Amino acid sequence: MFVDSALAMLAQPYRYGGAAPGGFDCSGLVVYAARQSGLLLPRRAQDLMFVGSALPRDQLRTGDIVFMHLAAKELHVGIMLDDRRFIHAPSARGVVRIDTLDRNPYASGFLTARRLSFPN
Repeated sequence: MFVDSALAMLAQPYRYGGAAPGGFDCSGLVVYAARQSGLLLPRRAQDLMFVGSALPRDQLRTGDIVFMHLAAKELHVGIMLDDRRFIHAPSARGVVRIDTLDRNPYASGFLTARRLSFPN
């Protein structure tokens, strides 16, 4: 449900501070999708880096959250769709979309990943 909630927001516009349909920033999309799945998360990307369990890049799977340092942002976060693709709300090109960790700037900007625990 976490990933499906994020996917339902594809093409929604980027909006700084946004965390609801109509506009999302990167952490707002993660927090919104988690809330739809019954998990309350901290709102800021910096705080999300301490939620769940840390894992290496080669163990990524659907529903993990990934963090990157991008030139235009200090910290960026997205939700993995599989072991390569992720959904996120980037300010560049301004809509919720799917990208891959195999391409720059995401590949070179990768910092860490976290696995969340959802309530049953």
